[in-house]
Amino acid sequence: MQFAVIETGGKQYKVSPGTTVKIEKLADNAKEGDAIAFDKVLLVADEKNTSVGTPTVTGAKVTGTLSKIGRHPKVLVVKYKQKSRYLKRNGHRQPYFEVKIDAISVK
Repeated sequence: MQFAVIETGGKQYKVSPGTTVKIEKLADNAKEGDAIAFDKVLLVADEKNTSVGTPTVTGAKVTGTLSKIGRHPKVLVVKYKQKSRYLKRNGHRQPYFEVKIDAISVK
């Protein structure tokens, strides 16, 4: 089984071909069905070989297809101070991209 560790949006993800991963939103002009390439590949491994980057593996690339653009469920942020009639409520929905990983290539 081939897998890789990629870095995007300040986070690291372990991916393999055929899996889907929810990542941080990348650009406003991206549409569903677009191809996305990840160049920051930290590790590539298969049955026989493992390549660990310092900090990235040179020539490694992970490609995927943007399958869905969505937003996570709402997180409520509440500020409250007792005995002073102070209450503020705010909601936040973080946008995400759902990417289906197509291939992992190493040159």
